Amino acid sequence: MTGSSDHSILICTSCKGGGEANKLRAALAERVSERFTLRAVDCMAGCDHPIAVGLQGPGKTQYLFGEIEAQDDIEAIACFAEQFLASETGWSNASQRPQRLYNKTLARLPAYRHGGKV
Repeated sequence: MTGSSDHSILICTSCKGGGEANKLRAALAERVSERFTLRAVDCMAGCDHPIAVGLQGPGKTQYLFGEIEAQDDIEAIACFAEQFLASETGWSNASQRPQRLYNKTLARLPAYRHGGKV
């Protein structure tokens, strides 16, 4: 990815191993904006629902999805990544996300605000 990356997609390597995470990472690299850095990371505590995938962006709500399969869910993750990128706040309701992700949301965290202000 280029130096213009200001958003991240995090892919857990712990439960299914780096090989599966790398497959997902390679598939996403072909489908998402260069504004996303794709990072393989150690445990994100989604162990009951591997592979866990998180999305982060400056001043945006953060998401953690679980039970992500590269073959079945890659288009849904790529589609949501574009929605997330286009959104000023990152916030979405489950019904606004691709159907494949509807029941795979493990966490939605409020946007980080410097100084603790909301």
